[in-house]
Amino acid sequence: MRSVRKTSDELDEEHLVRLVARGDRAAFEELYRRTSPWMAVRLRRRCADEQIVAEVMQETYLAVWRAAGAFIGTAAGGTAVGWLWTIAARRLVDAFRRRAHHAEPPPAAAPRSMAPAAEEEALAATVGGEVGDALRRLAPELRAVLQAMVLDGLSVRETSVLLGLPEGTVKTRARRARIEMRKALA
Repeated sequence: MRSVRKTSDELDEEHLVRLVARGDRAAFEELYRRTSPWMAVRLRRRCADEQIVAEVMQETYLAVWRAAGAFIGTAAGGTAVGWLWTIAARRLVDAFRRRAHHAEPPPAAAPRSMAPAAEEEALAATVGGEVGDALRRLAPELRAVLQAMVLDGLSVRETSVLLGLPEGTVKTRARRARIEMRKALA
């Protein structure tokens, strides 16, 4: 068998994940080399805190190393890149939840204000102007689908897995979100 380094240009990400499942460190290094730059960019679009981005990257690739054998691949209509992003997106949500859980409560004398959700913070940093305003006015369930499919570039199936929804529901919500966005921007 030839080494991964010699054939790295010939192997796609799915094959690399399959080699990682067998414990191939060179394949893991190549997968990291190929995917970590865009992963970091996508995470930074959703989170401005570099420490959280670094933590999520580390947790994501640790999960990939440990769970590569669970990757189903194109047999289920998914892609290795979509699988990686799904893991990263879930780790980012977990990081936001941990941060919110460990945050100190405001003093009793301070006026009560609703803190924006992690997704709202990420959305504000990603999309601005009229489009951002229209997107923020969408119902949360419609916004989540639109974010996953448009901003993150996930397929219907990948969005379905990420959000834990049936594919038909994802399609319906995406259509409703687009209609509402058109109305808001008209």
